[in-house]
Amino acid sequence: MAVVPRVLCRRFLQNFSSPRFIHTSLKVYAERLFTEKHEWVKLDGKIGTIGISDYAQEALGDVVYAQLPDVNTEIKQKEECGALESVKAASEIYSPVSGKVIEKNEAVEETPSLINTSCYDKGWLFKLELANESELKELMTETKYTEFLKTQESH
Repeated sequence: MAVVPRVLCRRFLQNFSSPRFIHTSLKVYAERLFTEKHEWVKLDGKIGTIGISDYAQEALGDVVYAQLPDVNTEIKQKEECGALESVKAASEIYSPVSGKVIEKNEAVEETPSLINTSCYDKGWLFKLELANESELKELMTETKYTEFLKTQESH
């Protein structure tokens, strides 16, 4: 077992509890944030990964086609930016946040069923560079989204 000098421990604790380690930026959103239309965004700094929720993919059924926005496309929050088609329905994709598309999931375009089998992992749709951090306040946390779904089921 390594012995760590008290001076180093004290410095670490002082630094850790100092105000410069309090995060007031995008990093506080470690979880996915959801829209009422069942899209989600997960942030990594100023990069947002966009997808649809398990509820949405379940409602769609087997997804057979995905049209995703092209790289370098500027997208506004709540703007239609793509489409998904399944054996029983078609649905537009609306971006939960504004930004510039930096990557689309070509694997999903080639194998749309990834949305059904892994909507939160391999079935993500596209990534964008976030344009307006304040838009995140309009989105629901996972807990609030779960509560929202319960109200939808009763209608």
